[in-house]
Amino acid sequence: MHKIQEILHLSYNEYCNHYNPSDVQRKVAFSIMNCKSGKFGCNISVYKDCGHLESHNNSYRNQNCPCCQGLLKELWIDARKPDVIDSPYLHVVFTLPAELNPLIYGNQALLYFLMHKCASEKLLELSVDKKILGTTPGIIQVLHTLGQELNFHPHIHCIITGAGLTETKQLLKAVESFNPVKILGKMLRGKFLNQLQLFYRNQKIHFSNSYLKLKNSYEWNELRKFLYCKSWIPYIKETFNDFGNAIDYLGRYTHRIAISNSRIKSITNTYMTFTAKDYKTGKQKIVTLSHVEFIRRFLMHVLPSGIQKIRYYGF
Repeated sequence: MHKIQEILHLSYNEYCNHYNPSDVQRKVAFSIMNCKSGKFGCNISVYKDCGHLESHNNSYRNQNCPCCQGLLKELWIDARKPDVIDSPYLHVVFTLPAELNPLIYGNQALLYFLMHKCASEKLLELSVDKKILGTTPGIIQVLHTLGQELNFHPHIHCIITGAGLTETKQLLKAVESFNPVKILGKMLRGKFLNQLQLFYRNQKIHFSNSYLKLKNSYEWNELRKFLYCKSWIPYIKETFNDFGNAIDYLGRYTHRIAISNSRIKSITNTYMTFTAKDYKTGKQKIVTLSHVEFIRRFLMHVLPSGIQKIRYYGF
């Protein structure tokens, strides 16, 4: 039994007494608790030479299970590698202001889609500018919702080719370093907040009890003014000179779950501890949570049914 599975077995019923998980969250918890337990069947291997039998319990291959992601990640990486082109690649991270987090969590299907849409459309719009790239690049985007302490921190990882196809299907590379980040922030801010305003006018946004005040147009406009005054600065990470390196690197993000078993250091009957990176100091620290709070944070990052974590844009 792995560590996350152990915590769920110990305290999932208590968690359900305090919270009301969604059907998708219940399915994830059930899948992890029963992964490789025999409840999903098994495979039997027979050695022809000696007749020895070995039984292997099946996993459920749930995308949130730490035991099931290794194989799925490698399959995804292998499927992407034939798409390699001779081009540098950028890794850009698009993060929204933390003040939007409660709205995003309460409207996940609507606003996760909007995050993908804004990031891709503005990257593509900016790329066709001859001063930037002059053509349409290829983009792989991965949605993440987690921070190091399992807090809610929605953001988009984008891998962008520093080259694209012309109308005659010729490969056009950027003349200089392809870095659209400096002007991207303002474009993303304008598009996201404009679309958010349309959702508000059409009453498509759900407000949780703690944010009911935003139904008042004055309070809503005050929030919008505050967000327009903030700098939305996308973060550019490493520049890759080889697509294989970029895909291997992105593979760590595509199939990452909320927390790996290796980060969990100890489990008692009621509490658990895990390591987290402190971004202020750059050092590792120890976080202690009750089992119930850990399960709440873990399941908070289960995407609603139908939400695509990975999307592809451009050529």
